[in-house]
Amino acid sequence: MTEPAAGGPAPVRILVCDDHVVVRAGLLALLDSAPGIEVVGEAGTGEEALALAARLAPDVVLMDLQLGAGIDGVETTRRLTTGTPTTGAPTAGTGRAPHVLVLTTYDTDADITRAIEAGATGYLLKAERPEELFAAIHAAAQGRTALSGPVAGRVMANLRKPRPALTDRERDILAQLATGLGNREIARALFISEATVKTHLRRIYDKLGVDTRAGAVAVAKEQRLLP
Repeated sequence: MTEPAAGGPAPVRILVCDDHVVVRAGLLALLDSAPGIEVVGEAGTGEEALALAARLAPDVVLMDLQLGAGIDGVETTRRLTTGTPTTGAPTAGTGRAPHVLVLTTYDTDADITRAIEAGATGYLLKAERPEELFAAIHAAAQGRTALSGPVAGRVMANLRKPRPALTDRERDILAQLATGLGNREIARALFISEATVKTHLRRIYDKLGVDTRAGAVAVAKEQRLLP
């Protein structure tokens, strides 16, 4: 890391969270050469990232989405950005939550939506050039949004496209889905068969452009399709 000039701004304090040891090592080596950036910790799980953030109070957490066992990057992001990442105590006693910059290989609409709704300040793909990553870290530290070009394109496309037309029954099932009910419970609640629920879910997935229950709920919230 390049030391700041005397009297200059303090470096951006970074916590890196990625479950791949080799990837983490590469990021640490890369960030060590970045001007105005200081890596203060590294984590391999969401739980570890929460504990370290509470202790180290980083300015920015560089967050992967898929973290193997335990909570994923989206849930970790949500807990970090609320300012209560562990047991209710604000981060390191400062009352200031870190900004989260997602750095991932996943760029599906559902992943982007879930991360942004969880409070991520930025969303970058791992294919970005180092200069773009450094700039995004500094932007995130200032609370400014930083998006990879492809991600920004997806966000704009989603804003422009019309909201999907769901039937009343599909909206009913989607609302039940958002409460966390399984297919059998939804069928009982709506007095329909489980097979009918599955049929409607397939149609909902097709209309929303997703392939998971969590993705459907995330897109539905984003497009205000839920009551």
